[in-house]
Amino acid sequence: MLDFLLTSDAIMALLTLTFLEIILGIDNIVFISIAANKLPESQRSKATNIGLLLAMVQRIVLLFFVSFLIGLSEPFYTIDTDWLHLAISWQALILFLGGLFLIYKSTSEIREKVESPKHDEDSMKSKVIKSLKQAIVQILIIDFIFSIDSILTAVGMTNGLHPNHNYTLVLMIIAVIISIAVMIGFANPIRKFIDRNPSMQILGLAFLILIGFMLITEAAHLSHTEFFGKSVGAIPKGYLYFAIAFSLFVEFLNFKTVKKK
Repeated sequence: MLDFLLTSDAIMALLTLTFLEIILGIDNIVFISIAANKLPESQRSKATNIGLLLAMVQRIVLLFFVSFLIGLSEPFYTIDTDWLHLAISWQALILFLGGLFLIYKSTSEIREKVESPKHDEDSMKSKVIKSLKQAIVQILIIDFIFSIDSILTAVGMTNGLHPNHNYTLVLMIIAVIISIAVMIGFANPIRKFIDRNPSMQILGLAFLILIGFMLITEAAHLSHTEFFGKSVGAIPKGYLYFAIAFSLFVEFLNFKTVKKK
């Protein structure tokens, strides 16, 4: 286990996944803060911390469930025609549907943030919260919604790193724990940084489109898909790491240029 966690692939996956979890968790922090701010001053910090801890527990439970489904790699249905061969398993089906969901969710979020960035916040502010219990229930619902793309991102970043799913599960859990710990400790500074640099969140959502596409190709590869005798290969994770690193480097240069001006 330790040998795997110290490999360059595992370290890169952990760093990239933790970064994405933090960037994509900003909306989660914003909505939790809106819910918590409806409570008396003495209860706000408590509600925020409980909300983030529940988010961590909820994501770890979902990780176990999704990892179990991904472990079901035996095909349950086969399509074999003159031009198409496909051996569908639960593993491939989960990855394919997860990829489609990430692409749809990311493009929808990008469009919404460009056209009406405060729409979700305004609708959240209109909801009535009178007690700590009500706030925590509201936060749990918010956490669950945001947990889905978080889990699918984790699966996309770690799938195929090791044949033993338990190893990649541990890696995903470590990334979730680190990201939640960072959000608990630095929620306000992170939120202020994203408010000043909204392009960072758009960039994070764009990365999800890449991960969604990679999940779809991974599903096709694991299904031994062949179109007209041509098989679909897996996309090496290095391509994804390079695309993310290069985009962040360009964003960093843009950030420095704007700051100087």
